[in-house]
Amino acid sequence: MAAQAGYSGTPLPGKLGLKDGQAVAFVGLPESQESLAASRDFASVETVGEYSELQGQDLDYIHLFADRAGALDAAIPALRNRIRIDGMIWVSWPKKASRVPTDVTEDVIRNRALRDVLVDVKVCAVDDIWSGLKLMIRKEHRAAVAAAREQARDSKPLPDAGSA
Repeated sequence: MAAQAGYSGTPLPGKLGLKDGQAVAFVGLPESQESLAASRDFASVETVGEYSELQGQDLDYIHLFADRAGALDAAIPALRNRIRIDGMIWVSWPKKASRVPTDVTEDVIRNRALRDVLVDVKVCAVDDIWSGLKLMIRKEHRAAVAAAREQARDSKPLPDAGSA
């Protein structure tokens, strides 16, 4: 089912911007979409149940599947800190027509993302159950986000030589 979604005729991995050589992560990937993790020749693939389990940094692509709005408050800023400055986060939620219980909507995702200098740039029908919203760091904020990341890296204490 992951190969085709919606009515555009474009295979789903292409609609989502998945490309060979990317470092990608999937969070809460439903069984119906497991083929996404093998859809390209990725540089690295990480598949986890919860965003807090992610190990990767400077990822090109993260796809979060969420059915609870409360989880987005912590997940979206954490994921923003794991993508490359020009990377993308897809947040997928159950469509109303799917009858899957959820309090996540496109507006909920968008409003939460805006607080973290993210902007939505695309919406996509993932399958009959899931819709997705593509988020990126706003271009005008990328330099500031990059500088803040660099400062955070520089301010981390060095390990004690005696404890190594």
